[in-house]
Amino acid sequence: MSEHSTGGYRTADVAVRGGALRCGLWGPEDPAAPVLLAVHGVTASHKTWGLVAARLPQLRIIAPDLRGRGRSNDLPGPYGMAAHAEDLAGVLRAFEVESAVVAGHSMGAFVSVVLAHRYPQLVRSLILIDGGLPLQVPAGLSDDEVIEAVLGPAAERLGTRYASREAYRSFWKQHPAFARNWNPLVEEYVDYDLAGEEPGLRPATRFEAMRDDTADLNRGPELRAALAALAVPALLLRAPRGLMDEPAGLYTEAHARRWEEALDRLTVWNVQDVNHYTIVMDAPGAGVVAGAVAAALKALPEPPAAASPATPPMTAAPAVSTGASVPSLDIG
Repeated sequence: MSEHSTGGYRTADVAVRGGALRCGLWGPEDPAAPVLLAVHGVTASHKTWGLVAARLPQLRIIAPDLRGRGRSNDLPGPYGMAAHAEDLAGVLRAFEVESAVVAGHSMGAFVSVVLAHRYPQLVRSLILIDGGLPLQVPAGLSDDEVIEAVLGPAAERLGTRYASREAYRSFWKQHPAFARNWNPLVEEYVDYDLAGEEPGLRPATRFEAMRDDTADLNRGPELRAALAALAVPALLLRAPRGLMDEPAGLYTEAHARRWEEALDRLTVWNVQDVNHYTIVMDAPGAGVVAGAVAAALKALPEPPAAASPATPPMTAAPAVSTGASVPSLDIG
């Protein structure tokens, strides 16, 4: 494992299948300090976590660039939730971490659930940030249709070349999720997301990694088996607004509540005034995430002031089935 440091932030490369996985690190190097493993989304990188890290200076925060993303984008497939979980287990072993609170944003939440299932000894509790539950998409959609419905421009940009860093910043500054929420962290995140040289800069995420992972989290068997066997406390932080800052979030509140009723270890909090990105990359979302992590470490899951418990369900919760599957819930 190689490590590089700049001030309080540093990076390390961890050997995994096919090469090295880049990790961003914040906080003390004391091995006795509590650990947060932070897992980013489907086309993102470890730079997602800067604001959360700034609010949790007492924690060792380990945030990998997932296989096929960021500075881990040369790592080969196969991808999928199980492959990422294997990489994350290797990261924790490399840093000699016995167990950690694990926070996952978007696709990172799906990976985190599977990690807890495959490596239960490594995961103390889960913070699922607008992800980790089955997607609310109509049955019968092709993988490409799911990508278009859920990710839209976030996926389309992967095939685009940009003449300069400023051109790429301009794309994101006009994105509805950030038009009113631009900040230095977002700019750093956007700059880090580029690979190649001008005038042929491109987003670092490999298209095939995004495609294969989206298909796996939507219809693969790993997620539902992991949810059915969920054995650690899990907190879902739900954003009321979506990836394009639209009023409909990734999950409706009714959908989240039905899963909360179905899974004994799951709790749902609604986070006010955030969209799918700003729940972790701007205020007040980053503060809520940091508060949830601190609460998990204290094993006192009381919501911070900026979050509120989900409202009672409108319909009766389904019963959890026996065996290795989670009940099939109506999408609403």
